[in-house]
Amino acid sequence: MRILFLHDNFPAQFGFIGQYLSKRGWDVAFGTQRADSKLEGIKVFNYKPHRQVTEKIHPYAANFEKAVLAGQAVARSAIELKKRGYEPDIVMAHSGWGPGIFAKELWPDAKFIGYFEWYYQIDAPDVSFMAEGERDMDNTLRGQARNAVLLMDLANCDAGICPTRFQKEQFPDCFQDKLKVMHDGIDAATYAPKEGAQLQLPDLDLAHADELITYVGRGMEPYRGFPEFMAALELVMKERPQAHAVIVGQDRVAYGKKLPEGESYKKRALEEHDFDLDRLHFTGLLSRAHYRQVLQASSVHVYVTVPFVLSWSMLEAMSTGCAIVGADVAPMQEIAEQAPDALSLVDMRDRRALADAIIRLLEDRDAAAAQGRAARALIVEKYSAEKLYAEKEKWLTAMLK
Repeated sequence: MRILFLHDNFPAQFGFIGQYLSKRGWDVAFGTQRADSKLEGIKVFNYKPHRQVTEKIHPYAANFEKAVLAGQAVARSAIELKKRGYEPDIVMAHSGWGPGIFAKELWPDAKFIGYFEWYYQIDAPDVSFMAEGERDMDNTLRGQARNAVLLMDLANCDAGICPTRFQKEQFPDCFQDKLKVMHDGIDAATYAPKEGAQLQLPDLDLAHADELITYVGRGMEPYRGFPEFMAALELVMKERPQAHAVIVGQDRVAYGKKLPEGESYKKRALEEHDFDLDRLHFTGLLSRAHYRQVLQASSVHVYVTVPFVLSWSMLEAMSTGCAIVGADVAPMQEIAEQAPDALSLVDMRDRRALADAIIRLLEDRDAAAAQGRAARALIVEKYSAEKLYAEKEKWLTAMLK
């Protein structure tokens, strides 16, 4: 069977399931904007929009034009592929950025599957959680306009995938029957506990640290609770004088509004709080191997987020056996429902409660170890790539019958 994945990035959510299917005998192709992309077993081609979004276009329409340009670029590449006889049985595209919006016109006989991450509701839980006072109507309208691309894919797709139940619940009721909840899968063999692990990176040796608090994010921003984490961390480090904190990620905003030029949430946190900088370590981006070492050496891992897309890093931390303190919000509650002993959830806006939850696990190492074992067991049972890839292949095969 022939499957074509479309995603502006690579390997993103599709690369490793693509490799799995390739090893199972599928003919796997992947269209992406990321140049020089390659994975064994996958035929990769690039598409590139022929121009940028129109200057001074209406802000509400900018996202749609960007998506149309991406879809048009895919169409141009598809025409060349069709000339060479390429006809996929299934096209799976990341929905929201546009690569799949013309999939049905290009390959009318193929099954089109959309990968849906987020729908922008008027009363969106992420925005409501962060809102202070009256909502900004301009941003509300802009969010609604962003749904145009998603709605095209929802109307045209034969089926869709959402990684979590919480994410599926954001979409309109009329499309719920099209959406299947199935996570991308966590590489539980790679992200596994390591007895007695110590953190020794090329530029950071913390082998001597008995208490290691870890935090991971693409950026440092309110969406992932960075300001709240840093506020609580100040208390923890003052009350636990032997504790070290390791923060993985870039000093940027990946989700939400960016700050004015020259400002950052890291800079603000360091100005607002009193830290022993000899025990506070910012690593920047890490290789997967070094990132895994951070998780394996962690005493307590903190994942605080507004109600939004659940990060892979949280589930990878669970897979590695981390004791996790998390935000008591819907996507985390969904995980906790399946394994109540695997997470410590608190109101991340309560600085004292967040700090106390971290300290409690630092003090009670037996409780932290038990929590880590429960977290690992849940991932192996329900979220491991080995299990979910097989289920996903079965589902894809059934689509063609």
